[in-house]
Amino acid sequence: MNLNASLFSEIMFVLFVLIVGLFSYYLGRRKTSAPILAGLLGTVLSIFPPFGLIYLVILVFRKDVNSTSAAVNG
Repeated sequence: MNLNASLFSEIMFVLFVLIVGLFSYYLGRRKTSAPILAGLLGTVLSIFPPFGLIYLVILVFRKDVNSTSAAVNG
């Protein structure tokens, strides 16, 4: 099997896009009312890696959305 640097970089790029998308969805569940949209936006923005990382930083520092189940439980 011939493994070259171009194939390796493409695999790493796809993994980066998927990881940023998953982290965006996870943070979107806590920080927004539309987690699927947050995950999709994070995935699209991570095509340009600096934008994807900036988007994750924005989500990390955003305040949590108040959930109704937490208010009911106490």
